[in-house]
Amino acid sequence: MSLNDLLKPPDVFARRHIGAGEADIQHMLGVVGVRDLDELVQKTVPASIQLNRAMNLPAAATERAALDELRQIAQKNKVYRSYLGMGYHNTVTPGVIKRNILENPGWYTAYTPYQAEIAQGRLEMLLNFQTVITDLTGLPAANASLLDEGTAAAEAMSLSHRARARGNSSDTFFVSALCHPQTIAVVKNRAEFAGIQIIVGDHNTFDFAATPVFGALVQYPATDGAIIDYSAFCAAAKAHKALVTVAADLLSLTLLRPPGEFGADLCVGSSQRFGVPLGYGGPHAAFMAGGEDLRRQMPGRIIGVSKDARGERALRMALQTREQHIRRHKATSNICTAQVLLSVMAAAYAIYHGPEGLKAIARRVRAMTAILAAGLAEAGHEVVHADYFDTLRVRPAKGGAAAVLGAALCLGINLRDMGDGTLCVNFDETVGLNDVADVLTAFGADGGRVEALAQGDEPSLPAVHARKSSFLRHPVFSANHSETQMLRYLHSLEAKDLALNAAMIPLGSCTMKLNATAEMEPVTWAEFGGLHPFAPVDQAEGYAQMFEQLEAWLAEITGFDAVSLQPNAGSQGEYAGLLVIQRYHQRRGEGHRNVCLIPTSAHGTNPASAVMAGLDVVAVACDSSGNVDLADLRAKADQHAAHLSALMVTYPSTHGVFEEGIKEICAIVHERGGQVYMDGANMNAQVGLCRPGDIGADVCHLNLHKTFCIPHGGGGPGMGPICMKAHLAPFRPGHPVIQVGGDLGPISAAPWGSPSILPISWMYIRMMGPDGLKKATEVAILVANYVAARLSGHYEVLYRGAHGLVAHECILDTRPLKLSAGVEVDDIAKRLMDYGFHAPTMSWPVIGTLMVEPTESEPLVEQDRFVEAMILIRDEARAVERGESSRENNPLKGAPHTADMVTGTVWDRPYSREQAAFPAPWLREFKLWPAVARVDNAYGDRNLVCTCPTVEELAAAK
Repeated sequence: MSLNDLLKPPDVFARRHIGAGEADIQHMLGVVGVRDLDELVQKTVPASIQLNRAMNLPAAATERAALDELRQIAQKNKVYRSYLGMGYHNTVTPGVIKRNILENPGWYTAYTPYQAEIAQGRLEMLLNFQTVITDLTGLPAANASLLDEGTAAAEAMSLSHRARARGNSSDTFFVSALCHPQTIAVVKNRAEFAGIQIIVGDHNTFDFAATPVFGALVQYPATDGAIIDYSAFCAAAKAHKALVTVAADLLSLTLLRPPGEFGADLCVGSSQRFGVPLGYGGPHAAFMAGGEDLRRQMPGRIIGVSKDARGERALRMALQTREQHIRRHKATSNICTAQVLLSVMAAAYAIYHGPEGLKAIARRVRAMTAILAAGLAEAGHEVVHADYFDTLRVRPAKGGAAAVLGAALCLGINLRDMGDGTLCVNFDETVGLNDVADVLTAFGADGGRVEALAQGDEPSLPAVHARKSSFLRHPVFSANHSETQMLRYLHSLEAKDLALNAAMIPLGSCTMKLNATAEMEPVTWAEFGGLHPFAPVDQAEGYAQMFEQLEAWLAEITGFDAVSLQPNAGSQGEYAGLLVIQRYHQRRGEGHRNVCLIPTSAHGTNPASAVMAGLDVVAVACDSSGNVDLADLRAKADQHAAHLSALMVTYPSTHGVFEEGIKEICAIVHERGGQVYMDGANMNAQVGLCRPGDIGADVCHLNLHKTFCIPHGGGGPGMGPICMKAHLAPFRPGHPVIQVGGDLGPISAAPWGSPSILPISWMYIRMMGPDGLKKATEVAILVANYVAARLSGHYEVLYRGAHGLVAHECILDTRPLKLSAGVEVDDIAKRLMDYGFHAPTMSWPVIGTLMVEPTESEPLVEQDRFVEAMILIRDEARAVERGESSRENNPLKGAPHTADMVTGTVWDRPYSREQAAFPAPWLREFKLWPAVARVDNAYGDRNLVCTCPTVEELAAAK
């Protein structure tokens, strides 16, 4: 070997990301029956769509080199003190929360808690989150997070429209001009395509009798800091059968009268300032709370208390019949990704500080604001509003707003220009007296006076605004205030959950792959986490460079011409892509095109997204092989040609195959004036092999939390940017505060959605390079075919391509077991927990089946362990078929088995404790025990409880 060869970096990241070594790959190729990866691709991907060239991307960098390069980019950001407010605040993330949640793969690599028995830790924290929200808002029901405050307000508008009282047929919604500008813009954009009229105006003068509306939105405190008594407004709305949504600041509600106490029907907002970094706009967990009568209409996930098979308390995701995967176009929303990881952080922040600690933080913030107000008034400046929490609107006495803004910038401070000669200053928990002094100096006042001003008394809130009710009275909010207690509480919850640090999660369509440490590390850098989303763009040059590079790379990977990074979830990406198409039709004078063709195999979010975009859904049949029925597609396309807007298609198909007719499918739609939206959920089978833009798609969303390694976070965060052809580029989502995108309104509150997690995907692409990315795709297809081949003698693989192969996932048909042994797909899913695995995707896209996606990151030993578990489970079903095991009482029906079940004094089952708990040899070395027995879903829905009990309720229960 030459010295030059020895100089090459030995640590190639692709070897770390791809779980199988070369010998393992050769073994799997032999089992599948192909010579090499090239032959596998030729037999899997239709020749007509193959890329047949290397992607034009930078060569792979080592982990250290990529981190150094990104650090240099990050350092171009200038982290000023941003007192801009508008729903975004600097905050202190307690170290115990940062280290043990945000930076802990036990929390950030878990999947959505659909399998409740191995997700009790996350479910408990989400129940805590809901309790925080209900207690602080004064409303009895809350969901387990939404994407951001702007979209939460838009969801509240949609809910209010669905829940209109009998006798109210209005399609008009009132929005206070004192709401945050980005919230107004997101609501207006959502309303336009939903056929809802928006009135933006003054809540003081709005006349419900003269202008009937179905709902209204107000800000509390207002965007300029004013604390307003909305009780009369709410009473007037109620008298005219309109619902009122209050967009509230969560910290302020520790001191201010809760919206539920002055007549609000709904309350939305962001929990960001509860310990979640600014991150240039996200990800942050929004919330929605409402009355008991609205909870079944509420969008998003709701965690509820139920019981398990032993009658013990157990948590689960409740009321799932509202969700898009079940109700499709009739769902309450298209929301799929929530913001679980950030909800968990916010709940942990509330637990760590407790009610008194939160009030102390709020009082300190208000005290700093009061000191500033006194100093400004003393210097002759006008403080516009007498009642405030953390924000002052100030009219400078001399020199004008421009001079103050300039002086503040010189001190490294951003203030908000209201555009009318006034400025807003918003304080947060990080502000100290030195900061107050600097702001006073920027206004030309004497900053040295802060110590004297601080000697005054705490200003009292007027009685009409002051909170009198207690909150957070469950013991969890009073028992974990020391770091030792908090650390152990968090660890106890983590131990109840299965995440990727314990086992593979073979969920079809969800791509649960490695979230490498090097990819995650930049997320917590101050240069990325400390920026306010509305800071001047010249302070975010590092972000701008990263955005530009990432957009260019994604465009090359997908074959499109332009990218919008704004959608902050896959469902948001679907919605944004459809709106881009609709705006395109409008600008061409074809706004009447309102029909969306969707194959019956489509993702559940697709029909719900189409309805949100104002489209009429027309289903297209699939043939017996799971492919789109071309004859039915032509017939439907002809029938609706005059009004055809788009086709939504998933590729490879949801059935796990590369459809040979995909180009023809696209051509059929284009010939009739429609556009093709491609769902990018299965992009992990395409990268480096084919490109949606070459196939014929016009727009495609990408799940960065799947293919591009942003972790699932227990159900969120996610990112769903859209890639599009040049003719659609002018219609990208824009923003009212920061100039970005095209002439479509914003679909997310922040200009670039959730920017602080984009470094994860940047690092993945940069470290893999074009060759590594392509090989990852090839191995993803290989391992899916390997699993399918090994399980073929035990389960039927439902759909295969032209050469008998699958794409990156396969569907196992477990329906015959119901007839032969009474074994349901749910029984297999629960029994897999006993073997140490999370179940594959259940009953989707075909009822009674399991969809398996092993991913390229899992080593061969783990793939074999999963295969062996599935074979052993099949053997347990065979024992029932042979009459050797009871049809009603067997390990499958009794699963999952908890530690206290198998160690209890009573064991009345016909199979042994050992078979229940240790059905496979590897479980002797490590076993993650399910925290509860099988959860009773129906009981939880019939008896919905979605908050922690109070001290009195706990006492009564005893």
